[in-house]
Amino acid sequence: MSNSLKKLPLAVLALCLSTGIAVSHGDVAPQPVNTEGLPELGEDFALENPFRDPSGEYWDRAVRIGDSAYNQNCARCHGLEVISGGLAPDLRFLAAEEMDDEWYLERLRNGAGDRMPAFDGVMNQQAMWAIRTYVETRPDPDGIAEYMPRLREIRDGLRAKQEAIAAGTATPDDYADEIAALKVELAKIAEAVPTLSGAPKADSIARRAAIILETGGDASLRTADETLTVGLSVAR
Repeated sequence: MSNSLKKLPLAVLALCLSTGIAVSHGDVAPQPVNTEGLPELGEDFALENPFRDPSGEYWDRAVRIGDSAYNQNCARCHGLEVISGGLAPDLRFLAAEEMDDEWYLERLRNGAGDRMPAFDGVMNQQAMWAIRTYVETRPDPDGIAEYMPRLREIRDGLRAKQEAIAAGTATPDDYADEIAALKVELAKIAEAVPTLSGAPKADSIARRAAIILETGGDASLRTADETLTVGLSVAR
């Protein structure tokens, strides 16, 4: 990813929408979002993302709700994992600060003609900020690239463990210490991965895999394997 793209100004993103570069949503209707677990924010919209602080009570929940809501409503034009194909603005470059929050909220609430529907009245404030939280926590692909070989090794190791357990040549307990060490390693990788937006914490595949392994059991090995596989595929 070039430095010039990383510094793409907000005005350029706005120009993409105002000049019709964004792909039309056609007949795709905006989908409501279940925001259960997030606090009520009242009728007046916040000026800045209230879920931005990763140490806050609702950050993780906002990321998860935002992930689902983004994929239902935004991925068709703005790309899976918020990686734009070039026809719509790449929202990962919106800075995690009040000025870009204002631009984001205005676009989401009011739409952009036939290029983007208005979501005001379809989503509540919590849903809009949850999507914002998910978008701004996308990891910098350059920042995670150096860890990809090791993440691939971890994924392959998890797959081998599953095969051994399925064949009856090992049990989950045999791998307990190794899995514990992998959780620590994945958490360290996750902390080192930056965001493109400047948000304080990235929601990377390393972070997600570490959280999944915390649940324990055979299913966690399989789910962590799948999470890493999808993430590694998207990163290619």
